[in-house]
Amino acid sequence: METSFYDSSLFTYVLLPGLIFFSRIMDVTIGTVRIVMVSKGHKFWAPILGFFEILIWLIAISKIFENLDNWMCYVAYALGFAAGNYVGLNLEERLAVGIVKIQIITRKEATKLIENLKTAGYGVTFHNAQGASEKVSIIHSIIKRAEIKKVENIIKATNPKAFYSIEDIKFVNEGVFPMVKTKLRWRKGK
Repeated sequence: METSFYDSSLFTYVLLPGLIFFSRIMDVTIGTVRIVMVSKGHKFWAPILGFFEILIWLIAISKIFENLDNWMCYVAYALGFAAGNYVGLNLEERLAVGIVKIQIITRKEATKLIENLKTAGYGVTFHNAQGASEKVSIIHSIIKRAEIKKVENIIKATNPKAFYSIEDIKFVNEGVFPMVKTKLRWRKGK
């Protein structure tokens, strides 16, 4: 009596769990990106991603139910979920969708930092304030999420001890955003 490939140990304990593992990576990754799209108000992409997320999930879970006696499928499902979270967060970070507000608080004179941000094409709003124990300058700028590293480099090169925080922004009416890529290089000590 000949056994089919689908009844073989190779399929049952290696290939099927592998397919479930990769399916979970895909659907959880898509789900992570979908949640970001929902939070950013992208009404077009969120439902499309949701469709594929659930379609893949249904296929994976149906294979689990078809093979309830195969513990390798359970492990693959759980590992795929964990790996999908990791992959999804990394993908979301690379996509850098949206805009953020960066708030910089500095005890050092802020004129040079403000000038460097303006020179790089970033809009800034600033004011002097009273901190817990001394006077400080507070600088606000709305930037594209993809520009965070560039702005951080400017801050670190100009005032490495400045405190800054970054918040997600859902919508901006108007603003000053760099129109072209700047060729300025910000390095420590410059």
